[in-house]
Amino acid sequence: MRYDEAIQFAQAHEVPWSRDPGTDLAQWGLHHQDPPPYNRLRGPVHARGPVSGVVWQHGREVAAWGEPDRADLSFSVAKSYLALLAGVAHGQGLLPDRDEPVIQRVPGIGFEGAHNSAVTWAMLLQQTSEWEGSCFGIPDTVDRYRKVGFDPHPPAGRKGEARPLHAPGTYWEYNDVRINQLSLALLHLFGRPLPEVWRDAVMRPLGASDDWAWRAYDDAWVELPTGRVQSVPGGSHWGGGVSISARDQARIGRLLLDGGRFVDAQIVPADWVSWMLEPCAIAPFYGGLLRLNRDGRGFPGASPGSAFMVGAGGHLVWAEPAHDAVVVVRWLDPAHTAAFVRRMVAALGAATRG
Repeated sequence: MRYDEAIQFAQAHEVPWSRDPGTDLAQWGLHHQDPPPYNRLRGPVHARGPVSGVVWQHGREVAAWGEPDRADLSFSVAKSYLALLAGVAHGQGLLPDRDEPVIQRVPGIGFEGAHNSAVTWAMLLQQTSEWEGSCFGIPDTVDRYRKVGFDPHPPAGRKGEARPLHAPGTYWEYNDVRINQLSLALLHLFGRPLPEVWRDAVMRPLGASDDWAWRAYDDAWVELPTGRVQSVPGGSHWGGGVSISARDQARIGRLLLDGGRFVDAQIVPADWVSWMLEPCAIAPFYGGLLRLNRDGRGFPGASPGSAFMVGAGGHLVWAEPAHDAVVVVRWLDPAHTAAFVRRMVAALGAATRG
């Protein structure tokens, strides 16, 4: 089978996390890297499966391995889901201008003041907001000086130190607290729980299964005019987040290839998806909560037009327009991502050539 080498490589390089977080929670996930008292989980986590994945090409599944129907935590892949939800809001007229300051539509939730009032939706979606504050008791300083791959200015300080802020829109930093603040803003924009919006606007129109969940921190409660609801995080840094199967993730990845369309339904506006795929001016490896590959260095072998939803623990949802393909892989040791991508590109190329 064309994909065997890439699949066997992935299965031989599983992420070195326990499959059961209860066996060594202090070394499972990301929270243990944070300064105390923030180095603890705030929401639920659960046991995971083996290295798993699927490949779709030309709109159909052509390969699968591991447990592709198992709903596993996806970590920061959920960031991209927030960007798609913002696109749904755009399509519904709730977010007509992504360059509008957030405070104009959702006042009273932490965007006040001379600094934060300049933060726009686009800045939050491109991680250039420099928003300052706390979201559900976690200050944004916890993730300042965060070190991630492809950062245009690798951090010079220690994670958790109060790095001096720049003007909103002028500095890129991967910061999960600011992502949670974006999620809170979208909750207020829609006026209903984001998992419900995600279910009704995206998952059901995609024909996805019902075996997914988007869970919140235990204390992330918000009062809306309709009642008391939870605000969900854009990942699983402190627990919670999206648990979903590889097969459902492939359907979501297909939205990027098809300009937000699935069969006869325009789920996310095409112009919004196009914007998500555009490089950020000050961080061209990044789009709208997506990793890009325009210079070919981030994901060697993948095409310059490819895009990646990336999550800790070795999660990739890779949209590859050069081969009309979506590749999902779970629990792959990130140290071996480049080697996996090269092998998968070879397999996709062979399939394309027939």
